[in-house]
Amino acid sequence: MTAQGGLRYVYAVCRPFAAALQAQCTGVAGTPPGLLRHHGLVAVVSTVPERDFAAEPLRARLADPDWLAATTRAHQGVVDALTTVTTPLPLGLATVFRDDSAVRVMMEAREAEFLRTLDRLDGRVEWGVTLYADAPGNAPDNPPGNAPRPAEEFARILHERLSRRAEDSRLHRPHEAPYSGTTGRNLLDAAYLVPRADSEEFVELVDRAKGERQGIRVELTGPWAAYSFTEPGEPD
Repeated sequence: MTAQGGLRYVYAVCRPFAAALQAQCTGVAGTPPGLLRHHGLVAVVSTVPERDFAAEPLRARLADPDWLAATTRAHQGVVDALTTVTTPLPLGLATVFRDDSAVRVMMEAREAEFLRTLDRLDGRVEWGVTLYADAPGNAPDNPPGNAPRPAEEFARILHERLSRRAEDSRLHRPHEAPYSGTTGRNLLDAAYLVPRADSEEFVELVDRAKGERQGIRVELTGPWAAYSFTEPGEPD
């Protein structure tokens, strides 16, 4: 593939796979993704316009929340489609190269790293779990001064419980307010690396936790490509 009139946008790197991507899969800037092979790796790429993705205009575009949201959705859509047919190693949003040759140079330089990571992630998916505690006034059975402590302890216990059922986990910094706009104090924001074969059991474990404590809300997202585990790290 060559970049005719544009730059090369790279969504992910994976091993060669036989299944076809979904026909309706549309990538960033409305261009369907294609495959660029190099040795034992495949880069999933599409052509994007220089007017948006060259260095200077890209900086301005990334400051536009509507453009950023649309680009993020398109990027995620391609990675989600890949997750149904293989184990992708997703690259960051707006990873752009001059042409196919530059993509291959990148793959050559990082080949050993990519292969090690793909071996580690093969057959595994990421699940996200967040926990929110109601404000003290919304939890009648907890006095205001004591309300945070039981919720924090429950978040700690839940993370330990889920980590035992996962191969790896990552704790993200709790945020002040849920991205969804709902209320509550965020006490746990974690990602768990789980074999596909064990995902049903993991989901059931999270579902059982949802009703364990009044005034605490547990939310599950996924399965995703293993975004949080593209770099090796120690389990939490």
